[in-house]
Amino acid sequence: MAVPTKVFFTKGMGVHKDRLASFELALRKANIEKYNLVYVSSIFPPNCRQVSVEEGTNLLEAGEITYCVMAKNETNEPNRLISAAVGLALPKEPNSYGYLSEHHAFGETAERTGDYAEDLAATMLATTLGIEFDIDMAWQEREQIYKASGKIIKTQQVCQTAQGDKSGLWTTVIAAAVFIP
Repeated sequence: MAVPTKVFFTKGMGVHKDRLASFELALRKANIEKYNLVYVSSIFPPNCRQVSVEEGTNLLEAGEITYCVMAKNETNEPNRLISAAVGLALPKEPNSYGYLSEHHAFGETAERTGDYAEDLAATMLATTLGIEFDIDMAWQEREQIYKASGKIIKTQQVCQTAQGDKSGLWTTVIAAAVFIP
């Protein structure tokens, strides 16, 4: 299997009486329903380039086995806040690998879930790069330390939140980093 050279980030939300159909609708909103998704862990490949959802999906074929890092959450409890996010941290050196992280939560805002996922990816990368930091500092403070080190060039996140359907239908949220070989 080749190392992916491109990636795109996407998110979606679906609501349906059936749990699986709710997930399918979230995949459709994210434009990734026609691929056989295989979940992988947290390494962002060296020299991998981020592309738009449109460009990425144009490079994939329906039915293709497609690797992704995905966060997913679901509920059938009316009004319950759910969220799912994928965070990214890239080293300055493009020939080095970065980190992706997934986080899903109940009762968290998009900002909090997204920040957590981004922080988690950056912290994993910082530990591999030997950047010293205080784990008890707030994310915004650590983010400044990471970027000031000159070793981490970029962090970002994609997050989807939703409130559970008022009538108790299944509500699913997803966020994903989708790899392209």
